[in-house]
Amino acid sequence: MGNTKILAEAKNLWMKLNLRGAILTSLSLQVFLIFFAPMRKRWSNRWFTILMWSAYLVADSVAVYAFGLIAKVQIVGGGTSDSEVDAYGDLLAFWAPFLLLHLGGPDTITAFALEDNELWRRHLLNLLFQLGTACYVFYQYLPSNKLTVPTVLVFIGGTIKYIERTRALYLASFSKFRGSLLPSVGFDRDSHAPIEMMQEPNIESRDAGEQNKTDLDDREVIITAFFHFTTFKGILVELPLHLSQMNESFEFFGRMITAKDAFRVIEAELNFFYDVLYTKAAVVQSPTGYLFRAISIGSVVTAFALFYVLNKHGFHEYDVRITYTLLLGAVGLEFVALGRLICSDWTIALLGRFKKHRIGSTFEKFLLKFKSERSPFALHILHARWSRSIFQYNLIDSSLRRSPRRPPTRIEKLLGLIPLGALFDDLKPGRVEPYSDKLRELIFDELKRKQLVARNFESKMEICAARGEWALEHSETEQDCTNLLPFVCDVDYDESLLLWHVATELCYNTDPDETRNDRVNSKVLSDYMLHLMIKRPDMMSAVGGYGEIRFRYTCDEMDEFISKNPSDGSKTKISKERACQSLLSGFSKVEPRLQEGKIIRSVLAKACALARVLQNIEKEKRWKITSEVWVELLGYAAIHCRPYNYAQQLSKGGELVTLVWLLMAQLGFYRHLRVAVSPETDRLLENT
Repeated sequence: MGNTKILAEAKNLWMKLNLRGAILTSLSLQVFLIFFAPMRKRWSNRWFTILMWSAYLVADSVAVYAFGLIAKVQIVGGGTSDSEVDAYGDLLAFWAPFLLLHLGGPDTITAFALEDNELWRRHLLNLLFQLGTACYVFYQYLPSNKLTVPTVLVFIGGTIKYIERTRALYLASFSKFRGSLLPSVGFDRDSHAPIEMMQEPNIESRDAGEQNKTDLDDREVIITAFFHFTTFKGILVELPLHLSQMNESFEFFGRMITAKDAFRVIEAELNFFYDVLYTKAAVVQSPTGYLFRAISIGSVVTAFALFYVLNKHGFHEYDVRITYTLLLGAVGLEFVALGRLICSDWTIALLGRFKKHRIGSTFEKFLLKFKSERSPFALHILHARWSRSIFQYNLIDSSLRRSPRRPPTRIEKLLGLIPLGALFDDLKPGRVEPYSDKLRELIFDELKRKQLVARNFESKMEICAARGEWALEHSETEQDCTNLLPFVCDVDYDESLLLWHVATELCYNTDPDETRNDRVNSKVLSDYMLHLMIKRPDMMSAVGGYGEIRFRYTCDEMDEFISKNPSDGSKTKISKERACQSLLSGFSKVEPRLQEGKIIRSVLAKACALARVLQNIEKEKRWKITSEVWVELLGYAAIHCRPYNYAQQLSKGGELVTLVWLLMAQLGFYRHLRVAVSPETDRLLENT
């Protein structure tokens, strides 16, 4: 009997400790998520992504597990004496609604990936089930519960938070998101209002204003980004746009705006997209959302005050501390969420409508100073939008790292039986480079130059389909590039990308001039595009073709060539410069066949031929042409990737190609454009 009693007491003690630990763990995960979830859109680190994914999944599981423990304690007892049973039960009933708060999640993350939004029905079912569980726990301790009023208040706050999350998931599901935009697409068939046609670009006025470009302040960036977000959010679900809908965008990006400001606007606009898809912004940023958020905060704060003044006689001291921790955590999370809500871009965009009111203008100025990069509080870091760096991958570098090859050891052979190598390779941090102001200027100037040339719908679609040939035929250098056209016109896109990557690397390492901006920009874009093709094939799925297969064949030939050509008197390593010179001389007698039908093979020979053609061009013109081609290759990939993939990427740090895609769409380079000749014709087209 004695042993049985000891085991029962030990079991009850373990249950109590387990319950307390689960509740505190649930609170800790909420604190982690509210502060660190926003960082995932500006930090593309695999380890951090795994950590966020784990916290996102475990947070719900721990809260549900704690609910189960509370219900189990009610059945088997909590290991307390008869005089403490009622007090402990009252606390259990009070703790249950806090788990609803936790299941509602922080405002900074509702979905980890787009697929989570499609599971809103599951969350709705969980909401109903957990509400029922909380009500059952509360009912068990009525009517003698000393914490009835605080429990009801926290229950109200928790229910609101959970409903907010479920509704945010519902609104962000692609079917609902697309459906909500359909009424605003096109024009009312019964309306006889004239359609504003796209006007011809005023080249003279733009050129005259180029010398008077002014920087946009933070307020103008946010308000402009919000306007374009409301106009262009249909492109995220591939809805068609009229040319007339782009008039404002043409005017804004075509007037006196710098490349830096253009990218700032695009970054802010993508931030609105991110908030709608992955946070509670779509629910909270509305009059109804503000009302319910006020109720939620008021309920939690009032519950804290009531518990503070309550006579706590009969409660265990440790349980009281846990309750205070839960209350302080709930109040703290609510006020952190409120602070983020007030300081968000959404609030500044809303205040922009009331700029004539002095109070709104003063508050807006305070927020902008608070978020500014020059803020003395240094809190702008919390509101940073996107990473300002891009990943790099270089074919020759990877081959040199693998050289010289040696036979694998027995341990390596054993480890090779377990497919962990690829996993650890993916988790290694990749090489990154900042996308500098010069790179942004190159991209923006090239796209703007194309916009000025594309005066009608057909020319815009022609430029959308160009993958290097337009840049060669319309180079600003006025160089005859006829001998370069076969390297973009007679090969697939993925093969062309590999050709220009290797050729760029060969020219880069045999050209000692390190001060030329076009040379540096070409190198950065070259390595970035190869990173997309090899490490992010989902971003290149529409244009990738056999790129990965060609890449492997090319790597094998590169490895074989390097192993047969040691240099610099070293038997272990070959320098990169010497490797490039050896490649150019080693393949000098090889005549590459540009037309190979469906044969897939290494591109080294053709890349060396391309490099030799480029080297025959004057240096300044060579790197200008190369940079123009790389911008067009980047733009082609950006236009032809599905917007769904860009939406997925927003939660993983964003990509330069995403910024370019949105910028090109707002310059009119969008594959789903519609041309309205007249209101009558447009209505006829819609009826058919």
